[in-house]
Amino acid sequence: MLTLVGMITDEHIYQLSLTRITDIGSILTKQLIDHFGSASAIFHARKKELAAVEGIGEIRASQIKKFSDHHSSEQELKKIEQHQLRLLFLTDEHYPQRLKNCPDPPLVLFFRGDRSLNPSRIISIIGSRNATDYGRMVTEQLIEALQPYDVMIVSGLAHGIDAIAHRSALQQQLPTIGVMAHGFKTIYPNTHRSLAKEMIHQGGLLTEFWFDTLPDRHHFPQRNRIVAGISDATIVIETAVKGGSMITADLAFEYNRDVFAVPGRITDLRSSGCLQLIAQNKATAFTSPDQIIHALGWLETKKKKNPQKKLFPELSSEEQIIISILTTQEQMHVDELYLKSKLPSSAMASAILNLELQNLIIQLPGKRYQLS
Repeated sequence: MLTLVGMITDEHIYQLSLTRITDIGSILTKQLIDHFGSASAIFHARKKELAAVEGIGEIRASQIKKFSDHHSSEQELKKIEQHQLRLLFLTDEHYPQRLKNCPDPPLVLFFRGDRSLNPSRIISIIGSRNATDYGRMVTEQLIEALQPYDVMIVSGLAHGIDAIAHRSALQQQLPTIGVMAHGFKTIYPNTHRSLAKEMIHQGGLLTEFWFDTLPDRHHFPQRNRIVAGISDATIVIETAVKGGSMITADLAFEYNRDVFAVPGRITDLRSSGCLQLIAQNKATAFTSPDQIIHALGWLETKKKKNPQKKLFPELSSEEQIIISILTTQEQMHVDELYLKSKLPSSAMASAILNLELQNLIIQLPGKRYQLS
């Protein structure tokens, strides 16, 4: 993972500058990178070459060519270097792969911590800022039960359930990541400064916002999509129907992640959002930690045999590709599998089906696959 300490390059400057061009998001930027090979090559390309890329056209090409404020990007990188932050561009191999598979990942992330953002097991725990004793108990018991499975815990560093989840993870010696809705210049809420400091040494802090960006109500929904997309599953402990956790849960559902919600009394406002998610079939009613462990396929601890060696000659070329990819990672989302295989969607779907019928691979919740 790249740490920018005396390593600022033109490519880093151009990567940050790409985030400031109007009307060019992560999808189009990825297309530009795939076409030209680097951020610097994009800025050095001719307008005609840029316009020829699908989705760019004359207007966006003009916006790229007119952009000249690379000085601000350079100054931002100096702050990153000074505060020993890590810059992760969308194409970086250390960028969170689960998040990269979402349709709207941030182009760039800023991270400070001591852990990889691509662990084998990662869940988000979210909920009300005004947690009840019941919510606290459920959160603490859940994280205690997850301790033997070395799960990374993600939340939003807010009051209530978020803070309880982070602190419980620290107590159980589990890594925990706080996703912030602002830059590293400040910690919000301010009362969580000491908590954030502990997390840097047992997980980390993550944001897509530039260093001096202050908390703003419009930033929190943006932050929530990272919380939803970076994890295998999202667990909602308590929330009102209009709580911010509902946004995160809806996003996790749209990203085909597993969503669990703790059912509560129908008269309790802080359970109303959870009950609505369950009623709308957007979330499974959470009943015990074992339910999560079973649903995510974490009980299987035996080393899996590699079917590739035994059955390799009997597989089609497409099936061989799928097996080969899955041998490199314990589990993989179907979107990531598609990108790595470079197979046509119809060919990949057929190969996956045949491998499932041969009991060589199994599908897990959230459209993830692993060798059987």
